[in-house]
Amino acid sequence: MDKQKELEKVIYNLLKLTGDNPDREGLLETPKRVAKAFEFWTSGYTKNPKDVMKSFNVKYDEIVVVKNIDFYSMCEHHLAPFYGQISIGYLPSGKVLGVSKFARLVEIYARRFQIQERLTQQIADAIMKYLKPQGVGVVCRGIHLCMRSRGVEKQNSEMITSVMLGKFRRQDRTKEEFMKLLGL
Repeated sequence: MDKQKELEKVIYNLLKLTGDNPDREGLLETPKRVAKAFEFWTSGYTKNPKDVMKSFNVKYDEIVVVKNIDFYSMCEHHLAPFYGQISIGYLPSGKVLGVSKFARLVEIYARRFQIQERLTQQIADAIMKYLKPQGVGVVCRGIHLCMRSRGVEKQNSEMITSVMLGKFRRQDRTKEEFMKLLGL
């Protein structure tokens, strides 16, 4: 049985186990739609970060910031969505990355079952590994539906995580300049 059909069977049974009738008119196509959606939501597992980290040589050694990259992910604890913005800054070491590549990198890691802390770390680590800058900073702001729509139900909660590597970690003024550029 292929992956799509297997997912459809799981969703059909989920609908049944939660007390609804998966054979009623409004739910007939739901297993197929949800299976297709999950394949998209988890498409990061099929992609390699190395494939998007194609850099080019440029003599530039000041901070580069790509701010407010929107992302959507799924909490690995509840399979509930979380979403927000990720901002990335780095100090080049003779190589820069095309601006869209940062958004593609974010998508690769966000389209997996995640926790925000790991998502932030994976993005920073990948930039350090493949671009080899003098330093990198990643700040992630997330809204978690597992906290807003269930459990404690705190509607205005937001989570912020950051990872600072290289000069962003070792030099206060580099980190401060990055945070100032982000408006933080």
